[in-house]
Amino acid sequence: MTDETTGAPPGDPGGAPPGDPGPRGWRAAAGAALYGPGGFYRRPEGPAGHFRTSVHASPLFARAVARLLCRVDAALGRPAVLDFVDMAAGRGELARGVLAALPAEVAARTRAYAVEIAGRPAGLDERILWRDEIPEEVTGLLFANEWLDNVPVDVVEVDAAGVPRLVLVARDGSERLGEPVTGAAADWLARWWPLPAEEGLRAEIGLPRDEAWASAVARLARGLAVAVDYAHTVDTRPPFGTLTGFREGRETVPVPDGSCDITAHVALDACAAAPGTPHPAGRPYPPHSPSAPAQASSEAAHGTPGTARELPRPRLLTQRAALRALDITGARPPLTLASTDPAGYVRALASAGEAAELTAAGGLGDFGWLLQPAGIPDPLEADT
Repeated sequence: MTDETTGAPPGDPGGAPPGDPGPRGWRAAAGAALYGPGGFYRRPEGPAGHFRTSVHASPLFARAVARLLCRVDAALGRPAVLDFVDMAAGRGELARGVLAALPAEVAARTRAYAVEIAGRPAGLDERILWRDEIPEEVTGLLFANEWLDNVPVDVVEVDAAGVPRLVLVARDGSERLGEPVTGAAADWLARWWPLPAEEGLRAEIGLPRDEAWASAVARLARGLAVAVDYAHTVDTRPPFGTLTGFREGRETVPVPDGSCDITAHVALDACAAAPGTPHPAGRPYPPHSPSAPAQASSEAAHGTPGTARELPRPRLLTQRAALRALDITGARPPLTLASTDPAGYVRALASAGEAAELTAAGGLGDFGWLLQPAGIPDPLEADT
């Protein structure tokens, strides 16, 4: 038995100092470090001050998302109000870029939301609605770029007896093993990340991400939900997990003290199975929410069909395939353009370089895209 706050045995004289909860699971520790008072994602510099996403790499990414939104608009029959929801919006960079790239007629009908736990940045386009949770109902495109990798998860490690145990972490990053994994977390592990009985092997329990994604999709009345993240599937799980940190553009050891980003790759195949299953909802969780339920029913963990609405089958693509379907290819301009329009050639060459970075193997092109339509056909299916 352990104290649920600190993870230490009751009455342990070696407890943490006042104000420090002591060792606890990575999910609770990362949730406080990232989203609590003074947490990493509440800092004024925003995520772009510490790591670079596709949004920051090139305006081509926002243009591709704008093209995707136009396809969703057409599939919806061009509604009077078209929603665009930018999940984990940072400082609103993607929402700004999408609005700027839309045709004027579509932009005039678009209601853009930036969903982010931090406060609204100064000078943001007044057309962008800033919220700390998902709108009640969405008709359009819900786009979650590098959101799920920052939904905190617990880490487990196989002990010397071959038993997966919760990894407890102190504020300074030091770790020790806690209780064996049980309940819905153990069910999730058995299905989605089975661990051989080999000491030291690790996994990240992705159940909170499944729940968060299911809850986001539950808000989508009609349209398309997309999650974009570094990802792995059940046949390619890394043997020692992927938990890491980022600070000022460099990868670093993850320490749950608010000084760095704490992230882990996403089991997108498990997330894909979640929206069609019961989940302990009512109310979808806000982005990054550390207060989302730690466990779901074993039925949800196993993907048992329930009473939720029937959705079209989701799809997993690489970012390379998705962006190529949206006309971001990285193809170099023809050399003949250099003689007829030298300035245009230089611009086209720069654009090709940015597109190549967004679609590069071993880099951003390997990101996974999870597409979940609701009430419309998959708008990328014909091109992928």
